[in-house]
Amino acid sequence: MIELLIFTIIMALVFDFLNGFHDSANAISTVVATRVLTPMQAVSMAAIGNLIGPLFFSTAIAATIGKGIIDTGAISSVLPQETFILMILASLAGAILWNIITWYFGIPVSSSHALVGGLIGAAMAAVGSSVLVYDGILKVLIFIVVSPLLGFITSVVFALIIMRIFMKAAPAKINGWFKKLQLFSAFFYSVTHGTNDAQKTMGIITILLVGAGFLADFTVPLWVVLVCHTSICLGTWLGGWRIVKTMAHKITRLRPYQGFCAETAGGGVLVLMAGLGIPVSTTHAIAGSIMGVGSMANPKGVRWGVSRNIVLAWVITIPFSAIVAWGTFVVLNMFM
Repeated sequence: MIELLIFTIIMALVFDFLNGFHDSANAISTVVATRVLTPMQAVSMAAIGNLIGPLFFSTAIAATIGKGIIDTGAISSVLPQETFILMILASLAGAILWNIITWYFGIPVSSSHALVGGLIGAAMAAVGSSVLVYDGILKVLIFIVVSPLLGFITSVVFALIIMRIFMKAAPAKINGWFKKLQLFSAFFYSVTHGTNDAQKTMGIITILLVGAGFLADFTVPLWVVLVCHTSICLGTWLGGWRIVKTMAHKITRLRPYQGFCAETAGGGVLVLMAGLGIPVSTTHAIAGSIMGVGSMANPKGVRWGVSRNIVLAWVITIPFSAIVAWGTFVVLNMFM
């Protein structure tokens, strides 16, 4: 059992790495699109932001993933320890496969929702629907809509305020000021991105340790916090440039003040959700913010066809991951 536990923890860190790799576009797309930083400079800055995130926020989201999507206490009481670990391994398989597929096609989707879908599918295959925490799942589903909408509205409000304040300033001056300010807003978003996303893997590893009997209750150990943030940091540093291209160039063209508004709005949404312990998508938050500031300048400047395809992928994420996790658990349980 120890070998299986270690392997599953490694797979959780692989998911965390892919999360950083896949979602690096979230943190750097706007600052690359406005040419404030080169891609390598931007991704290095994002990696540092992802690493220091846990210094400022609690682990409330980790607790939601660990206890708020499926009733892990009830599951561990009826399943043998090895079967419980197989269930978590299957849930990771669903999330990892969806991340790889969407990375290949350059589609910015939510690694968080892929993990939620994986947990739902694997738990249903292992025990049944009775162990699903419907209140927690409903929150996640509601915020698939709410988080990009909040990002959209907040970025529009910021853009209106900035346009009002600087309406008489020369465009060249405005660009110069906001290129400098974007360094701060992009770093702020990177910190909130790392805090939000790495916590999901913390929750997975912690419930593994509880289910295997190594922890008495759900308290995230310090070493779990450190390895998860290191893993997502490395993934971000290596970067997924296919998705950067989509986020930075295919949705809309951004000016520095728009990039500042999008990053600040997206980061603000993530701070709010981290405080509430609601696992939302960093992808949804920043994509909604980019669409918001893009539509402010010119609604026709937003490529709504690309945006529609992105939203469709968001809708598919949870069901696809759940189906893969279900099938993976059935196969693993059959042979192991």
